[in-house]
Amino acid sequence: TARIKRTLPVKGPQAPTLSELMRWYCLNTNTHGCRRIVVSRGRLRRFIWILLTLSAVGLILWQCAELLMNYYSASVSVTVQFQKLPFPAVTICNINPYKYSSMKDYLSELDKETKKALETFYGFSEGKSKVRRSVDEGNSTGSDFFKQIPLLKFEDFSKTATDLRSGQKRKIEGSVFHKDSSIVNSGDSNDIIGFQLCDANNSSECALYTFSSGVNAIQEWYKLHYMNIMAQIPLETKEKLSYSADDLLLTCFFDGLSCDKRHFTRFHHPLHGNCYTFNSGENGTILSTSTGGSEYGLQVVLYIDEADYNPFLVTSTGAKIIVHDQNEYPFIEDIGTEIETAAATSIGMHFTRSRKLSKPYSDCTETGADIPVENLYNKSYSLQICLHSCFQKAMVDSCGCAQYAQPLPAGAEYCNYKKNPNWMYCYYRLHEKFVKEQLGCQQICKDACSFKEWALTTSIAQWPSTVSEDWMLRVLSWDKGQKINKKLNKTDLANLMVFYKDLNERFISENPANTLVILLSNFGGQLGLWMSCSVVCVIEIVEVFFIDSLSIVMRRQWQKAKKWWNDRKRDRSGKPPEASDLERQGHDNPVCIDEDLPTFNTALRLPLPQDNPLPRTPPPNYSTLRLETAFTEQLPDTLEVGQH
Repeated sequence: TARIKRTLPVKGPQAPTLSELMRWYCLNTNTHGCRRIVVSRGRLRRFIWILLTLSAVGLILWQCAELLMNYYSASVSVTVQFQKLPFPAVTICNINPYKYSSMKDYLSELDKETKKALETFYGFSEGKSKVRRSVDEGNSTGSDFFKQIPLLKFEDFSKTATDLRSGQKRKIEGSVFHKDSSIVNSGDSNDIIGFQLCDANNSSECALYTFSSGVNAIQEWYKLHYMNIMAQIPLETKEKLSYSADDLLLTCFFDGLSCDKRHFTRFHHPLHGNCYTFNSGENGTILSTSTGGSEYGLQVVLYIDEADYNPFLVTSTGAKIIVHDQNEYPFIEDIGTEIETAAATSIGMHFTRSRKLSKPYSDCTETGADIPVENLYNKSYSLQICLHSCFQKAMVDSCGCAQYAQPLPAGAEYCNYKKNPNWMYCYYRLHEKFVKEQLGCQQICKDACSFKEWALTTSIAQWPSTVSEDWMLRVLSWDKGQKINKKLNKTDLANLMVFYKDLNERFISENPANTLVILLSNFGGQLGLWMSCSVVCVIEIVEVFFIDSLSIVMRRQWQKAKKWWNDRKRDRSGKPPEASDLERQGHDNPVCIDEDLPTFNTALRLPLPQDNPLPRTPPPNYSTLRLETAFTEQLPDTLEVGQH
């Protein structure tokens, strides 16, 4: 029995070769195209069926890939609700961060250098005697740092520059970074203003920062030294040097009711001084409004005090405001809205809440906990917070100190030229990498999945009007506590109104475009359309093309390895091959371990031995078929019949 089993030809999943397995699959599969390839007569017809089957398989793969990609897409839905809305936080800052009269003692030397630069380069002077006296005072107090980083005047885009202090020309080396190449001077001169920053540890490493506009060059140079000075002043002192709530706020109304400075929360911004946030929610209460319109929002009159502005730090007059959520940090320097003086600025709002799907639909973050950047602002996560925190961390790691305009990391100090003489060169180099997205912050930081947004619509009107200017300014001066003969000027005032245009809350959300049930249904439709195939067919394909094919390959490799090992052992021992080895050759299939006896039809297909043919049954001897009689002679009565 075992010998017969080993010599039986095996078909189906137990076929010994891949070609026999594929032929068996095509004859027995439930898909139509594969069977037609085998049973079709003629090469042309078989070729056509092969082409059609391969085309159907290609279409199935393409459509299924499209379905998979669409599965990770999202549809956007917009829901509008009419309800009572919470009023946002409104942060207001004076464009001028500190009173110039209070800052003169700290900025006197810097202002002298700036005035001298204006006189040297542009012939601007407030009076020769006054400028000369200021320069002499500056020389007496010492200004070594201004000697190291002076303003330079470059001629005809060359690297020959005129020094501000000495007036001498010298050759400047270093890489040139043109900060505002889009600005072109209107004059005939091609002179460019800029300054040079060098590495304190390596004087040959320098960078030239040039500006085609002298206004931008002087302001950038002034801010550079201004941050050095402000970084050395304690926070308590800076809060006293800036504007108080009584200085900034003249009148206040919300939702038709009077309000005062108790409804505002102060926080100190490095670049804008003391700012005040209305409805900050720090006391646990958030105001809301049930009616839209300008009369039911926030109305404030601000005292700007233009006469006490720093002439070199800011060149515009007014205030900056930003509308934000109570848990968000107000980035006034990035997205703040400026309001004019002598004008009534009305800001209408539309409130929108947005919600995005996280992975795998988008690359957003829920809370920022998965972002490897420390939040330095102690507010809810946002992309801006992540970018600023990432840059500040890189600043501390690379330069050894923190940039003045951003919060301090734990254990760090703000940069200043006394403790960190190399920080300016390091900061500009680092900022250049940040802008070019070479620092890695843009790759690490992600958008927040949920956020609130107030869309603003701004309109401006003249305020106060010409006919009401006299009495309004007189009354406001009285409210301010000033004398009547020193009434306020309208250029010192700004009227601001912030309100909801309507109470429609818009909720924008993303939903999965496809669910798992829809995806499986689409797969089934594609398989049935192109191949008349079902889930059973898919399981059949997986079984034949992966499991059975792999088992055949592994079995063949095992047989080869076993034969090689037996041959090796036989060669070493010198024994002749055993009969059992010869019997296993050919159609030997060790998988046939069942005990069923072969049938008659399968037994007839057994191969005959070539060397020793088995004896066959001899042909019958037809002479034995003759009848033998018991009589020796024929009877007379039969003779006549036989002859007849």
